[in-house]
Amino acid sequence: MATATMTHEPAVLTVSIEDMSMLKDIKKAISMVRGVTKISLPRRKRLTGYEQARRDVEQGRVCSYDSLDDFIKEIENG
Repeated sequence: MATATMTHEPAVLTVSIEDMSMLKDIKKAISMVRGVTKISLPRRKRLTGYEQARRDVEQGRVCSYDSLDDFIKEIENG
């Protein structure tokens, strides 16, 4: 008589979150569900300075000044 061994692979749930400020609360809520044994987040790719600068330009986070003097005045005035 043969016996069968059953192994259970854990199920994986993927959740997408738009508002990253809610991440901590969502992790806490999920961890309170019975049967949840592990919560992990994928590491975010760290952008190089160039990649961050390109993203800033694409998202409109840039300033233009007619002269260096205008730029210095802006900094001094806050």
